[in-house]
Amino acid sequence: MFEIYREPEDNGSYRVVYFTELGEHEREIEIGNALRGNHVFDGYILSRDRWEAKQAIGRILDELNRGARMGANEIELELKGFVIS
Repeated sequence: MFEIYREPEDNGSYRVVYFTELGEHEREIEIGNALRGNHVFDGYILSRDRWEAKQAIGRILDELNRGARMGANEIELELKGFVIS
């Protein structure tokens, strides 16, 4: 499971957290960061397409952080076939 969120502070950058990959010591910090942020999109990555999904999510984050406007529907279309939202 992952979540794309926007930080409420600093420059308001977009980030992703992959909940299933968090270690025990980083879990509280990363989940706290995501909870403080503004939710954008979440879903489950299909295990067979994990690498491709992460690359697609990275491209989406790059676009969002450069100022592109993408809603949940557009993100879902970009990730179609890689994730279950």
